Amino acid sequence: MGYEVNFEGKIALVTGASSGLGARFAKVLAAAGAQVVLASRRVERLKELRAEIEADGGAAHVVALDVTDYASIKSAIAHAETEAGPIDILVNNSGVSTTQRLIDVTPEDYSFIMDTNLRGAFFVAQEAAKRMIARAKGDPKKQHRIINIASVAGMRVLPQIGVYCMSKAGVIQMTKAMAVEWGKYGINTNAICPGYISTEINEDYFASEQGQRLIEMLPRKRPGKPEDLDGLLLLLAGEDAHFINGAVIAADDGMTAQ
Repeated sequence: MGYEVNFEGKIALVTGASSGLGARFAKVLAAAGAQVVLASRRVERLKELRAEIEADGGAAHVVALDVTDYASIKSAIAHAETEAGPIDILVNNSGVSTTQRLIDVTPEDYSFIMDTNLRGAFFVAQEAAKRMIARAKGDPKKQHRIINIASVAGMRVLPQIGVYCMSKAGVIQMTKAMAVEWGKYGINTNAICPGYISTEINEDYFASEQGQRLIEMLPRKRPGKPEDLDGLLLLLAGEDAHFINGAVIAADDGMTAQ
């Protein structure tokens, strides 16, 4: 028995697609045949990514999105569906963090993290779901997928990123609430909780003395790579995942098993 990954005819919106995991998610879905809508504030970087995807034979569109701005969310999703078509798959990936002790967190720091990681993620999913639910009422067999990118930091507290941990714990509970409320409309909502993943954003840190000490504390003394999430992404985005709803899946090389 074999399985073929084929997302032809599917429209996937990826937020925070200008770099890191978001860019990887977009490339993977495009390589599997989906039309990918790339969304973030850094539009020029999205255009570069679109060119890369198109050079590899994929299809991509670019929309400007600031997840901290409700009007921007509504406008971006409307633009995405006008440009590409009805969204079948949402990868809710935008996220930010700061490094500091809780006692040093300012109201501005708190808002910076929560407005992007939790409030922004909620309203992106809500706006996409409104459209998904409307389509499901016309076609009860219609299937949609929402994949929220949480973190192992939402499952256990990690040092000096306490507010980030709080925000990602909220994303986990948000995922479960969405799964319960929207499942009857054929929307499967699940969360991926990556462990430490090396990207262009943090590779210098992992090469530093402090980063090397962190790596030594990991179960197999190695950070992950963005491609280590490919299989899980494709599983949760695909139609074979019709019985997976409300799942919170750690992809962390055993970190949360310690």
